[in-house]
Amino acid sequence: MRAFQTLRHRDFRLLWCADTISAFGTQMQRVAITWQVFELTNSAFSLGLLGLFRFLPTLLFGLIGGVVADQRDRRMILFWTQLAMMLSSGVLAVATLSDSASMPLIYAVTFVSSMIGAISNPSKQALIPALVPRNELVGAAATVNLSMQIASVVGPAAAGVLIGVAGVGSAYIIDALSFLAVIAAVVLMKTRPDPIPITTRGFAAAMEGMKFLWGAPMLLAIMSLDFIATFFGASTSLMPIFAEKVLDVGATGLGLLLSSVAAGAVIGGVGLGSLPIPLRPGRVIVTAIVAYGACIAGFGLSTSMPFALLFLADSGAADSISMAMRHSIRNLVTPDEYRGRIAATHSTFAQGGPQLGELNAGALASFMEHRPQS
Repeated sequence: MRAFQTLRHRDFRLLWCADTISAFGTQMQRVAITWQVFELTNSAFSLGLLGLFRFLPTLLFGLIGGVVADQRDRRMILFWTQLAMMLSSGVLAVATLSDSASMPLIYAVTFVSSMIGAISNPSKQALIPALVPRNELVGAAATVNLSMQIASVVGPAAAGVLIGVAGVGSAYIIDALSFLAVIAAVVLMKTRPDPIPITTRGFAAAMEGMKFLWGAPMLLAIMSLDFIATFFGASTSLMPIFAEKVLDVGATGLGLLLSSVAAGAVIGGVGLGSLPIPLRPGRVIVTAIVAYGACIAGFGLSTSMPFALLFLADSGAADSISMAMRHSIRNLVTPDEYRGRIAATHSTFAQGGPQLGELNAGALASFMEHRPQS
């Protein structure tokens, strides 16, 4: 496959392998938190609130993370943020195993973890162009996206089985340990990107990044499309309700539902990685977004497990293609001195859509559940 040729670059391969392991742990943690909140509250609105506590830090600290990524050593930012995220997962593990986990604690750790991620993610994304040649950035984006989706297939399915056998706390332990992979990769990297000349700092630097984005309508358009599609198509936080009350498949079925999205994404990523770069990537993105919406609607109408899995897998394939094309366009269009800030803004759009959508879906589901029957 053309995309996987990027793995011949040692430092990119190190980061790719480590990030795959870390993503596996993160997916397990997300399933564990979702299931634990459902067990503690049995409330759609409480599940939807997880989206709010994941999005607010991205909104509040994302652009700060972008400024930091453009003005500091991106490798060291990764080192310290991964260590902090490992500690936050450890808190959840200890609280759960000691039977002292509570909703305020879960929401607080979710907020803190998302805040750290808002600082970490722009540095990780901005570091990739220093690890591969410019003409291989599209392949690198497809490869990174594919590894994330593979982790998203294995992680939720493994979490569902593990939670059923050993409890929620075991998933938190594995997540905490998974961050060691990225820490090790950063230490072993030989690449030392040249320092970027700093002309502005603080708020002025953030506004400089926004000014660049405003002058790049193509970037702004693809970010806005992503936000709109994922806001109205968000359904992850409601999966426990589908698993328990609609499909009657329990925690193991929940893992399969979540994994099916990523399984489809893997198929979409493999297909995209084996094809030439599309001549009209904008059309590919729009087509993929329309297909994604149709599949989410199909899932919402499903009452059987096979159809639910099919629609979710197709939605994952469409989203994977759209995501890879968006990241490729962003890396090709953005100069290195703006990469951190534009990556942060992109993350705000990309995470804001689904996270606010989860809150919206949870509130709507709660309203429908408790509305007076005529």
